[in-house]
Amino acid sequence: MACVGLAWWQWQRFESATGSWQNLGYVLQWPLFGLFPGFMFWRLRKLRAQQRAEAAPRSAPAFESEPPPRPPQPTRQDEDDPELAAYNRYLAQLNAMDQETR
Repeated sequence: MACVGLAWWQWQRFESATGSWQNLGYVLQWPLFGLFPGFMFWRLRKLRAQQRAEAAPRSAPAFESEPPPRPPQPTRQDEDDPELAAYNRYLAQLNAMDQETR
């Protein structure tokens, strides 16, 4: 309510002999200042509800319908390019080391 009163006061200043365009800017600005806390309250409630929904435990399925996808196997074409074959061997080593740490 105070912001509406301040906007009215700035409107009166704008219409007076000493008023300027800056006062008209304040007329438009004060209502926005008044609406902003309400908007932030609504937005924070919405974000908290979203966080609670994401944090709620979900029931896990009794079984998985599909196994995880397997990495692609090297093809004959990979063996034709020695640099690509060396890179694939390096990736296979990294995968083996990762599987050991799990």
